[in-house]
Amino acid sequence: MDVKDFLAPADAAIDVRAPDKARLLQELACRAAAALRLPEAPIAQALAKREELGSTGTGDGIALPHARLADVKKPFGMLFRLRQAIDFDAVDGNRVDVVFLLLLPTTAPGDHLNALACAARALRNAEVLRDVRAARSDAELHAAMTGKRPSLNCSPSGVC
Repeated sequence: MDVKDFLAPADAAIDVRAPDKARLLQELACRAAAALRLPEAPIAQALAKREELGSTGTGDGIALPHARLADVKKPFGMLFRLRQAIDFDAVDGNRVDVVFLLLLPTTAPGDHLNALACAARALRNAEVLRDVRAARSDAELHAAMTGKRPSLNCSPSGVC
């Protein structure tokens, strides 16, 4: 599995505005619902429920909000670079400016771990993160995340 398997060009956006974590999660749910043609409320509820377990702010200005939903048939991602960093209760206390949303099916837990590992590993790559933050368009943002970097391809076991 590769990030490009679950991140379409239309699902990457720069200069996204969100005043706080709650409104960002609502915006993510709204955009994901439109892209997947699903109701917004269950997505928003699943994201909020996951955040109650602990912040998905992983550090270095990155958040990986994710949830499992019965109506999602395969991993689905969205990548946003925020116009202004927001408090996300991240593990390192830093504000977040890069957000990768991942929605996963309730079945096939291996896909869940593999997709999440791929997205996390890509964003831990200093070159990828630099390019994500330097992107001047939605297309450049998508290319930065899905570029042809062999080290970002993940095996079925989740090893990238």
